[in-house]
Amino acid sequence: MTFLLQTALLARRRILETLRQPIWVFMGLSVPLMYLALFAPLLKPLAGGPGFPGGSVLDVFVPGILALMAFGSGMGAGWIVIGELESGVIERLRVTPASRLALVLGTVLRDVLMFVVPAALVLVVATPFGFDPHWAGLAILLGLLALLTAACSAGSAALGITLKQIGSLAAVVTGLQLPLTLLAGVLLPLSLGPGWLQGLAHANPMYYAVEAARDLASGTLASATVAEGFGVMGAAALLAIWWGTRAYRRAMA
Repeated sequence: MTFLLQTALLARRRILETLRQPIWVFMGLSVPLMYLALFAPLLKPLAGGPGFPGGSVLDVFVPGILALMAFGSGMGAGWIVIGELESGVIERLRVTPASRLALVLGTVLRDVLMFVVPAALVLVVATPFGFDPHWAGLAILLGLLALLTAACSAGSAALGITLKQIGSLAAVVTGLQLPLTLLAGVLLPLSLGPGWLQGLAHANPMYYAVEAARDLASGTLASATVAEGFGVMGAAALLAIWWGTRAYRRAMA
């Protein structure tokens, strides 16, 4: 069985598992829509101010929400892996010829799909309410944020295999989620903050994805910010996939 076929079969397995629990699909879509409905109106007085150039505040807010969705879509992989460890699925996979890299990529592809489909729906919903997208930029934006999802998915799976306990994984993920998302400026541009906060944000890989996403959504396709975003997210995704594959190999040795 070829590597690509193994990856496709494992991704299909993950997708079917998700479809059997549609509550996850529903929540993945409802949360960003609630941000649009309940938080975005609070930003209207800021339109035209620092960090919110002319136009709708949604032009700045929606790319940040998409980045938040990309992050959340990938971070659930660790819980699935721990469930498989506890139920003996990983133990049974040990005797199969399945590529350990394909095991990681199967989960990554499912999570990327679980990001892209709700993200497209959010864009459709946001447009009539004032979001003025550059559609070519949005296509590239989804590719960029898919790398963020891939990094989070593979990293979460590696954490799950390493920690082996849901409580420990929850503590790590919860502890990382708030600083990573706030220091990325997903809800408010960090240009509104003090210099020390902006400087600290540059140590956060997710920050580069959010800044590049806002450039792409506005139609700026060839800026240094976009290049930095792809460079940082590409490196993060490759590193996380390598870590996830290594963790699977150790667990199944």
